[in-house]
Amino acid sequence: MPTAAVKPLSLPQILLCGAFIVTLSMGVRHGFGLWLQPITMERGWSRETFAFALAVQNLAWGIAGPIAGALADKFGAFRVLIGGALLYAAGLVLMALASTGPGFTGAAGILVGVAQAGVTYAVVYGVIGRNVAPERRSWAMGITAAAGSFGQFLMVPVESALISAFGWQNALYTLGLLVIVIVPLAFGLREPDRTGAPGHSQSIGAALREAFGYPSFRWLMAGYFVCGFQVVFIGVHMPSYLKDRGMDPQVATVALALIGLFNVFGTYAAGEIGQRWPKRYLLSAIYALRSFAIVLFLWLPLTPLSVYVFSAVIGLLWLSTVPPTNAVVAQIFGVQYLSMLGGFVFLSHQVGSFMGVWLGGKLFDATGSYDLVWWIAVALGVFAALVNLPVRETPIARAAPAAA
Repeated sequence: MPTAAVKPLSLPQILLCGAFIVTLSMGVRHGFGLWLQPITMERGWSRETFAFALAVQNLAWGIAGPIAGALADKFGAFRVLIGGALLYAAGLVLMALASTGPGFTGAAGILVGVAQAGVTYAVVYGVIGRNVAPERRSWAMGITAAAGSFGQFLMVPVESALISAFGWQNALYTLGLLVIVIVPLAFGLREPDRTGAPGHSQSIGAALREAFGYPSFRWLMAGYFVCGFQVVFIGVHMPSYLKDRGMDPQVATVALALIGLFNVFGTYAAGEIGQRWPKRYLLSAIYALRSFAIVLFLWLPLTPLSVYVFSAVIGLLWLSTVPPTNAVVAQIFGVQYLSMLGGFVFLSHQVGSFMGVWLGGKLFDATGSYDLVWWIAVALGVFAALVNLPVRETPIARAAPAAA
């Protein structure tokens, strides 16, 4: 029995469904730190047990990203989004039920990490890349990234309220139900069958050899490693840094909220600017400005005002690398394997994330200070600014397929 034809996707449909999916998937994970104290206190676990599970989550997300992307490129994002949503819900429920450290790592670390690979940027950006005209692609990716940023700003207070009102376990059950909303939203990103679509046909192996053999792809991966290192180090360790310097805990809370709020404007602006500027210059500017902002933050007297200004500035630069990086990948290699190649670039980001959060704790234990890690973040920002300059944004030259 023939299946009903799937209508082409409209731009408002893509933006609306993609934005809501990323808002939910990214917003839920941004609040996981709120569960640290209630879970560890009730279960009698160390903070390291909780932190290790989240570190595994970052790695699992990164490792599963290329696989989820390849499945989305081959079978369509629709199926991957549904599978990711169901896995996400299961992971959240099992987080609430886990009574041992390894069980919690399996739920919060592996299940939720793999699920995030299927319901976040790489998969959604693949749909955008295949269905939005190149001249509007960076802008559309900026809209979606801004939605994920707004999810961070919106969902953290929502999750805090759920924990206060219903307890930490019921809050996780509620979030498990909430992420199921991604399933109906996935129908809005169901693409028509692309079998036989015109364009260069390439195997997965050939695509990977081509990408990893191309210097610009490796430069983009190196820059994204730095992005992950910086943002996760700041997001996880800045509250402790401020507390060590005698700041009121409320200052850190406001600082994280400001990062989330200004992140909305930064990611949207990056998508807009990426339509007009060469994206390699935009990426170099973002990484250089991050390093400059950190240097000023370390050199100026530490006050609540300096913390808030730094948070606003770093928020503007927080995920503003996401739209131009993915848009450059699409420009160079086309959209046939955009989700898979975007997943590999994101894997580099997640390795950087792991290094940022781990080195932050490791070097603090060794030196009694975060200063060394701050300066490593500065040096890496300069490195990323330089390695993005030689990136070539023009489509890669390919030999024409032989005539039959």
